[in-house]
Amino acid sequence: MSEPSLDDLRREARRLTAALTLEEKASQMLFLSPAIPRLGIPAYCWWNECLHGVARAGRATVFPQAIGLAATFDPRLVQRVFSAVADEARAKHAAAAAQGYRGIYAGLTFWTPTINIFRDPRWGRGQETYGEDPFLTATMGAAVVRGLQGEHPVWLKTAACAKHFAVHSGPEGERHGFDARVSARDLHETYLPAFRALVGAGVEAVMGAYNRVNGEPACASPTLMRILREQWGFAGHFVSDCGALDDLHRHHRVTADALESTVLAVRAGCDLNCGETYRHLVAAVRGGRLAEAELDRAVERLLLCRLRLGLLGRPALPWPALPEREIAGPRHRRLARLAAQRSIVLLKNDGILPLPRDAGAYFVTGPYADDPAVLLGNYHGHSGCATTILQGIVAAVSAGTVIHAGGGAAPSGTPGFGGQWVIPYGRPHAIIAVVGLSPREEGEEGDAVASPAQGDRLDIALPPAQEEALRQLAAHGIPLVVILTGGSPISSPWLAEHANAVLQVFYPGGEGGHAVADVLFGAVSPSGRLPFTVPRATADLPPFADYNMRGRTYRFAERPPLWPFGYGLSYSEVIYEHAGWRADADGGGLLTVQLCNRGARATETVVQAYLRHLAPPVPAPRLQLAAFQRLRLAAGQRRRIELPLAAERFWLYRDDGSPFRAPGPWACFVGDGQPPFDLSAYPPGRGCCLMLS
Repeated sequence: MSEPSLDDLRREARRLTAALTLEEKASQMLFLSPAIPRLGIPAYCWWNECLHGVARAGRATVFPQAIGLAATFDPRLVQRVFSAVADEARAKHAAAAAQGYRGIYAGLTFWTPTINIFRDPRWGRGQETYGEDPFLTATMGAAVVRGLQGEHPVWLKTAACAKHFAVHSGPEGERHGFDARVSARDLHETYLPAFRALVGAGVEAVMGAYNRVNGEPACASPTLMRILREQWGFAGHFVSDCGALDDLHRHHRVTADALESTVLAVRAGCDLNCGETYRHLVAAVRGGRLAEAELDRAVERLLLCRLRLGLLGRPALPWPALPEREIAGPRHRRLARLAAQRSIVLLKNDGILPLPRDAGAYFVTGPYADDPAVLLGNYHGHSGCATTILQGIVAAVSAGTVIHAGGGAAPSGTPGFGGQWVIPYGRPHAIIAVVGLSPREEGEEGDAVASPAQGDRLDIALPPAQEEALRQLAAHGIPLVVILTGGSPISSPWLAEHANAVLQVFYPGGEGGHAVADVLFGAVSPSGRLPFTVPRATADLPPFADYNMRGRTYRFAERPPLWPFGYGLSYSEVIYEHAGWRADADGGGLLTVQLCNRGARATETVVQAYLRHLAPPVPAPRLQLAAFQRLRLAAGQRRRIELPLAAERFWLYRDDGSPFRAPGPWACFVGDGQPPFDLSAYPPGRGCCLMLS
């Protein structure tokens, strides 16, 4: 028997839908979909999570949090990570089904990735994103989709979901009733490109946001749905965020009651309700408010998804099954360690790093040195063998002593050092202080118990108790190495000036302690790059609730940052020797770059190309990432690489949001990061500047 085509599965979805009663159709549009035994349709729960590994369902490999994966600038690695996640998901689903469990967190439809733009560093859910840049977010998000879904033309390994559509990034405490007001230019230039890219990558699902967008609730927005379905050709299913349809009448007050919210959402094109609002579907049809054909459309999409996942019938799927015993096994833990290594960003180094393993004694301190929570971030699983940063350091030091003290909270409740500022053991080779943020200080509404703003932050500065403790430690005159945990920018000009070395490690996952030690002691050279800007102060930011992009992110910044987007150091010296450009007939072209590792050790680096229009005919970004590539260079190695720049990278946007290919003059900056803030030439060897007009 020949393998079915996608059209065959579409016909089967229509056949099954036609065989359902009205009540059965309505039941399949709820995220807890009951069984229909007479048609061989088992019960199914659509809600599952895998932000950085299968989440909330017991044992699973915990990879670095999404913002850390973004810092790798490595879409091929991210695809490998999420292919492994999908393997574990399939194994866990099979085990649950064998035990007769078909409830929450056991299905194959995952509400990942979060591709909202991290426009404001105070947003508690920024850790779930792929940073502040639309192109980086689109590239990494598409890699997540390819990893989770596989690349078979018919079958889905698991189903990915692009969320939260659209224009969604806080404030968390206002999300259920907030109206994000945004210009057409900002909408199409900044907030929508990643969603368009994931539709192009074949993402199966899109989730609507809680908030309104220019007055229309995102889960029932005719404007957004026209863009999604008609302009982009999205053919998958659309799901509401959990409880978001109740917000239509309870908080947005655009409808009178749940029945009216049901009608509005179905008419707009919301196929699946995470919540209970769609229990009014039958009444809406019987009362003449909806046509049964409107339910048919949604149910066909949902059944097609289940057919493509192989959940209806027993098709032969093209992926080998992962044995359940290999979930969170050595192979995937090695991949998690590699991802964490590549995510770590070296922000400062006066030459103290890498540390010797046999230097005598190290003093390890700080509230997060031995805290497993800072490995995990939010929406995580449990690997059963997470290694804290302290444990990773202890395992890496081959000779000498590791002393640990000062891991408590300050009396104010703000994470500090518990008053342990005195060095307890002679004069160590260095102090390693682990500070920053934990999931207790930032996260989703209701999750971050120590957040002053329902998950968000009010201030982007390093918590004052921590900075004061670091000042006390620095007064000893012993080299100070600072490790920053957390999923969002942390500003401390004092730290940037006075620490001997600073590492940003995000929430590095279950193998995070080993990966941090690998970088600290030189087993690998750091190669992560910041996926966000670190402003110098909270005062440099526009109001949090203002969705205008002016003054936000590196693309529209008006003040120089503490550390820029794309920044990161290594233990070697990579020199940019030459760059060239060849335009093509389609409006894009090819960059050629020659670079050389002049250092004494191998390293990985991230080549980054940025574009700037020198005389834009419409308001435009001051600078925008147009291409990037991670590559490995042996000591002394010289390489020539090619970076394609698609015509789309040269788009500017009119007032109505429509794009056009803007003729020059264009400047291209290609190097190991952004050019200086004033857009003058790179320092010698750091990059090249080209005119593309």
